[in-house]
Amino acid sequence: MDKTLPGPDGRPRCRWCAATEQYLAYHDTEWGFPVGQDFRLFEKLSLEGFQSGLSWRTILEKRENFRAAFAGFDFHRVADFTEEDIARLLADKGIVRHRGKIEAVINNARRARELVSEFGSLAAYVWRFEPKPEELGEPQTQSTSPASIAMSKDLKKRGWKFVGPTTVFAFMQAMGLINDHATGCVMRAEAEKMREVFNKP
Repeated sequence: MDKTLPGPDGRPRCRWCAATEQYLAYHDTEWGFPVGQDFRLFEKLSLEGFQSGLSWRTILEKRENFRAAFAGFDFHRVADFTEEDIARLLADKGIVRHRGKIEAVINNARRARELVSEFGSLAAYVWRFEPKPEELGEPQTQSTSPASIAMSKDLKKRGWKFVGPTTVFAFMQAMGLINDHATGCVMRAEAEKMREVFNKP
């Protein structure tokens, strides 16, 4: 099956982004473009964890609420959240109120601070796991890779939660460690250009 569809401007895009206008904007301005900012990387890992068992559309619609609830995903601040904060978050109808996932974000914030102490930044740690081209098949034909399995295993060893290989692979797709735009998608070349000039941390 062709993995592209014409967008509103007639140019081909990844088929998945035709589902909603939000997906289209996300696809054209974020997905697959390389990210080196720690808080954005932490946000995406956190939201991928919240997505588990749900659709990305649900999370995307609530993203601004999540940002407000979790201090802009500043993991230095989230790491200091208390039981009072957990109660506040469980009462927040604007986010996904799942105690395990909320507690995982707070736990992971503390683990992120440890990574910064060790590697200088979360970005420096994450980009160590950029997959080699030969590890990847055709775009959008896999849900894990050797690199996502390795990163997942290492994060879990370091005490992170909700970071399975599929979650990590989706994170890598979104944050530009992989250019997984479909062959023929107009944004594939744009993402590749950005990857070429991106200064890896």
